[in-house]
Amino acid sequence: MSKEEVDILDEIWPDVKPYLRSEGVEVIENEGTSITDFENEKVTPLIGNEECAYSFLKDNIFMCGIEKAWSEGKISFQKPVSCHLFPARIKQYSDFKAVNYQELSICHAAVEYGRSEGVYIYEFLKVPLIRALGKETYDDLCIAASELRKNSWK
Repeated sequence: MSKEEVDILDEIWPDVKPYLRSEGVEVIENEGTSITDFENEKVTPLIGNEECAYSFLKDNIFMCGIEKAWSEGKISFQKPVSCHLFPARIKQYSDFKAVNYQELSICHAAVEYGRSEGVYIYEFLKVPLIRALGKETYDDLCIAASELRKNSWK
């Protein structure tokens, strides 16, 4: 998460707080609106080292309290790019960026649903991938994926 996003989370916290579960509010009030992870990067805090402190449950599905506040016009910030990309992560190396899928048990139902609907993860994450990498890079990804699928059937 960028320094700018960390500052935004601090600023919008009072407007997001009403959308969260009590467990999430407690974690954020104790640890802060963002924390530093094992890779020395800023991330959102977690409840019990599991789900995001900014999450809430609706129909047994984890939803984002930040995005809910945004969709209701309470704030003008949709959510940090790293959250928008979840469960994909972008790692910056000296010469390139790597996009990796982080396989987590809380995502199994969504992965199965995507598989049943024929939706690939990069397609599901189109908007955040464009937000993070740009439209040209996303278009190149689509071309590469299409070619890979064609060649894998030969």
